[in-house]
Amino acid sequence: MSHTAHIRSHRKPRRSASSLAMRAGVAGGVLSSLAVAGASGSANASEPVTQTLELPTLTADLAAQAAKSADATQQAAANYQLQAERDAAAANAAKQAKADLAEAKQKAAEAKKKADEAARTEAAARASRNAERTTLSATSDSGSTSTATGSAASVISFVKAQIGKSYVLGASGPSAYDCSGLVQAAFKEIGVSLPRVSQDQSTSGTQVSLSNLQPGDILYWGGAGSAYHVAVYVGDGMFVGAQNPSTGIVEKPLSYDPPTGAVRVL
Repeated sequence: MSHTAHIRSHRKPRRSASSLAMRAGVAGGVLSSLAVAGASGSANASEPVTQTLELPTLTADLAAQAAKSADATQQAAANYQLQAERDAAAANAAKQAKADLAEAKQKAAEAKKKADEAARTEAAARASRNAERTTLSATSDSGSTSTATGSAASVISFVKAQIGKSYVLGASGPSAYDCSGLVQAAFKEIGVSLPRVSQDQSTSGTQVSLSNLQPGDILYWGGAGSAYHVAVYVGDGMFVGAQNPSTGIVEKPLSYDPPTGAVRVL
């Protein structure tokens, strides 16, 4: 026996049977729990497939949602771009419409200006024609023209003898004439040779004023050198000419169809 055995505090307490039993029970419970856990682990060893299948399903859902969100974002961007293009097109259309309107206004102003100028020119020409008719009428009424004599009288006698005959383009008599054919034939009667066409006859003599006409003068319509009609002035404000197929050869006052100019051959 130890020399300290008699000291009470240094002695190991004896374990009672109940304590041992309790400890045995606790140990058994722990071991049972471990066994149950182990068994549960062994039993669940076939379940990882089920747990592994749940993760891809969740991942696919997230991917689908992400794709749907991307599609929505892309669609929104496309809508914004389309709207921007429409706005730009509308702005360009408005700009073009404004430019077209300005151009149309400018063209309208130019057309109006040309129309006004044409109206003024026509008014001036009308006034000139009226003044010319007045002058010719005054000449006819006053009887200031001299009586034809000599060669002029022969020319006038010839053309008056043809009154009532037909007008035929290109004809030179004796049954029908055109305007220049009649004038050429009349002057041929007195030995004066004239060109065949009115353009040349309008420059075959000395240009004279319509206010200073004498019997036997050649009247022309149109420009000198480009006349389209000729006749013979017979005095007293009258002329004889082959007018057209409807009237034939007639005698008319100068006011009936005022000529443009005259030439004097005799």
